[in-house]
Amino acid sequence: MPELPEVETVRRGLAPVMEGASFAKVELRRGDLRAPFPPRFAARLKGRRVEALRRRGKFLLADLDNQTVLIMHLGMSGSFRILADGETRLAPDTYHRRGKLRAHDHVVFQMSSGVQIIFNDPRRFGLMTLAGGSDIDHTPPFSGIGVEPLADDFSGATLARLFAGRRAPVKALLMDQRLIAGVGNIYACEALWLARISPNRPAGRFATKTGKPTVAADRLATAIREVLEAAIAAGGSSLRDHIRATGELGEFQHRFAVYDRAGKPCPRNDGGTIRRTVHAGRSTFYCPVCQR
Repeated sequence: MPELPEVETVRRGLAPVMEGASFAKVELRRGDLRAPFPPRFAARLKGRRVEALRRRGKFLLADLDNQTVLIMHLGMSGSFRILADGETRLAPDTYHRRGKLRAHDHVVFQMSSGVQIIFNDPRRFGLMTLAGGSDIDHTPPFSGIGVEPLADDFSGATLARLFAGRRAPVKALLMDQRLIAGVGNIYACEALWLARISPNRPAGRFATKTGKPTVAADRLATAIREVLEAAIAAGGSSLRDHIRATGELGEFQHRFAVYDRAGKPCPRNDGGTIRRTVHAGRSTFYCPVCQR
């Protein structure tokens, strides 16, 4: 499933063609994705202007001009692509030219700018729905989503507060979306390696007896931010389905230090060999020499 960097990459690709534009037409090529579209979904979007496109965890949220929010989730295999005709020059050599719709193209947004935005989802685990925007942070699923790891106030103190008294391995808690929004398996592995922290370390050790952050907590918070920002700059990681809205693949998979590198030497050349273990049902990759 796409993690925060992939979703943020998609948001940045869509924002220039969605923000400030209106939905001229919305075509639904089936009645549902992982859940049915809400009643009159296309009609309720038609004519509405997108005031802002933002991200919350792994969700995309388009704030509309009538205080409604279009909520979108990529699921396992969802992707957007932007089509432009010969008269549209939003970003030369970037957007696809219009052609026939492909298999698994389930939603087509015709924007007032003349651009088409198409959502493709072979596995149909994606989601699109509408909600009132006035109190969206306090309604499901957003009421149960954790802190944003790229927020200005995300720090070692944040981790100390979230992890205090918990015995579970830190790797498992980094992937818990109820605690930290958007960090999944790939970036949890990479951040722990960057911070030189074992994924097996009990999470409670990141807070002192008085609840203050340890040095390791500060180091891990910094590493999480650095890894996520580097992945966003690289367009995310394209392992199976991720593709940018502009049609390009992400490149961060070429920079993995430990993820999916079991049996290979640690990039630090410390004599360690990358190992694989399992946390919360997911494969974890780490170096037993430099990660303590």
